[in-house]
Amino acid sequence: MSRFSPYDNNGGSCVAIAGADYCVIASDTRMSTGYNILTRDHSKIYKLADKCILASSGFQADMKALQKLLAARHLIYQHQHNKQMSCPAMGQLLSNTLYYKRFFPYYTFNVLGGLDNEGKGCVYTYDAVGSYERVGYSAQGSGSVLIMPFLDNQLKSPSPLLLPAQV
Repeated sequence: MSRFSPYDNNGGSCVAIAGADYCVIASDTRMSTGYNILTRDHSKIYKLADKCILASSGFQADMKALQKLLAARHLIYQHQHNKQMSCPAMGQLLSNTLYYKRFFPYYTFNVLGGLDNEGKGCVYTYDAVGSYERVGYSAQGSGSVLIMPFLDNQLKSPSPLLLPAQV
């Protein structure tokens, strides 16, 4: 017997990589449910501010609701402060928003990226209830289990626990 669930996982993968003065954010464009492909042309990337981009995968309706709420809060911030919200501030806003809905959470897997106040690239990765961390790179979604080991291999600095090479 199938039980009712208010959630559906529409799949997708998102990745973000930050550098000294840049941030690259990418995602796939396929939206599916189960074995059915609903569309091959659905963007998972949403521009929140001039220097801040949100990439989300998961349940499409929750993604749209979250994007709409963040855009509304950003507009209120702009009217009150006469400037756009910085990427670190937007990162905290996303964390607070996700935490507020912790008992019936948004079924989204989020990566926030952009440039901070100093012009350095920043990437924030989140869990479902708003816990977040600033990292150099991150991947979320159904393909993250394949993407993260690749990013670790290519971008992570060597472990400080390794012994120096013997000459």
